[in-house]
Amino acid sequence: MTLNAALTCDDGQGSQLISAAWKLIAARYIVERHQIGAAVLDRDGGVHVGLHLDAMVGRAAVCAEAVALGVARMATNAPLVMVAAVRHPKPSETAPARLVPPCGLCRELLLDHAPDMTVVVPGPRGGSVMPLAHLLPHKYVGSKWASSHVRS
Repeated sequence: MTLNAALTCDDGQGSQLISAAWKLIAARYIVERHQIGAAVLDRDGGVHVGLHLDAMVGRAAVCAEAVALGVARMATNAPLVMVAAVRHPKPSETAPARLVPPCGLCRELLLDHAPDMTVVVPGPRGGSVMPLAHLLPHKYVGSKWASSHVRS
């Protein structure tokens, strides 16, 4: 199984993240368990990967982006600057692996921890990079944390 050649990215860092996410999910894919790999880039150039963890109880499942965020935060305090995720096709699907944007919950979570983060999203001619905040224009902003708590 190879990554769909059309799902490349003109941005070098975006391509690096797509490749890292694909390598992870290609190596760890298990039907009904792990179907998405994600990669997060920090400002120092570190790439942190995470794997989707499915669960019998849907609410207990954890997205690959959330796992990658946790891995990144265990490794560094450097600001996080970009994220990309790749979905492995199920055996019953004929389509190749594909780039996927973060779900709504992950958009909120990532923006809580990296408000200036960009994201690689699928487009008609491959991946493109855009501010994550553009995918979630009306992000919830509460008073739980002081504004200085959130680092970009």
